[in-house]
Amino acid sequence: MREAILSVFLLTGLATMSCAQLNESDSSRFQIRMSLTGNFQQGNVDVSTVRSKLDLIISPVRAWVFKSQNSSLYQSFYSVKADNDLFSRNYLYYHPERRVYPFAIAYISTNYRRKIDLRYFTGAGATLQLISKPRHVLKLSAGTVYENTRFTADMYNETRYNGSQSIAIWRGTVWLGGWHYLFDNYLRLYYDAYYQPAFSDTHNYRWQYDIGFDFPIWRGLAFNAIYTFTHENVVITKIQPDDKILTVGLAYTLRSQHKQ
Repeated sequence: MREAILSVFLLTGLATMSCAQLNESDSSRFQIRMSLTGNFQQGNVDVSTVRSKLDLIISPVRAWVFKSQNSSLYQSFYSVKADNDLFSRNYLYYHPERRVYPFAIAYISTNYRRKIDLRYFTGAGATLQLISKPRHVLKLSAGTVYENTRFTADMYNETRYNGSQSIAIWRGTVWLGGWHYLFDNYLRLYYDAYYQPAFSDTHNYRWQYDIGFDFPIWRGLAFNAIYTFTHENVVITKIQPDDKILTVGLAYTLRSQHKQ
């Protein structure tokens, strides 16, 4: 039931390691980006990977912008499930066209490999636009969030958390992201990275970065490749702290401008 509810949440766009191409600071009333990447192998190696993303921006009035970034990941090896994850990142911005602007955030995720049954956090912060040009964008954000994670086990590599399947904690968040149009707009390079330390425990932190590119094909349709690296310093016993994944596929972007 939990998976079904989260799937609906994800597919409606109100429910993902994050595409920077949709810009909350431009004049669009509506933006949507969808991508599907993966691979399938059978024979000496039996591997299936499907990674989807749905990013959405809605600006009902110019001062307020809602942004939702959603992703899912499914992997199996020799028909044994290795991943079945959902990740939703949601933001509410106020006057994002300014050089510095505030935001509120709400995240929700699951992670089968890391034995995370459900994680959510909410908070607020501010974004600084370091570079804001038609072909080059670079942004830096900082904020504070309250997080609650429910695991499917209760033994950790950091023994202070042993005996409880839930960890609730306050964290700081620093995020850097940007994108660049290269080679006369024939290639779009994008990236983002974040670091989240816990205020009460120096050993409880995580960080992640994504880097990818789009190669335009036709009217918003692009060939897409994404590489993601994640590190989570507090994990269930016998779970590795690092994960890496590279996927390729297609992405489609649609925009609608505010009326003048």
